[in-house]
Amino acid sequence: MQPELADQSCVPCKGGVPPLTAEQIAPLLQRLDHQWKVEGDKKLVKRFKCKDFLQAVDFVNRILPVVEAEGHHPNLDVRYGSVTANVWTHAIDGLTESDFYLAAKIERVYDAMAAELFLGPA
Repeated sequence: MQPELADQSCVPCKGGVPPLTAEQIAPLLQRLDHQWKVEGDKKLVKRFKCKDFLQAVDFVNRILPVVEAEGHHPNLDVRYGSVTANVWTHAIDGLTESDFYLAAKIERVYDAMAAELFLGPA
């Protein structure tokens, strides 16, 4: 049995490694929530629903300690009622396994918040 993606630690990338191929991405994507999408074989993207702007900001604030601990930072688009996470490895302008780990960690934060606030699925 494979360990959960969210239980893996991100590995800092300083460049010089090839990004994952579409064939390498596919099985990792299957291990994430079905709403994560891959854009151009370069980015993981998911829109998380929130009740309002304050809840969207609260979600971002809950993500911050996780991304800081991992040393891996997504681009977050905060809007009234949603947060869109864009995850990729900037140093190689593509995806690594660490991006999938971070996506799963963000998902875990949302699921915990949703359970606490009774938001329902993303």
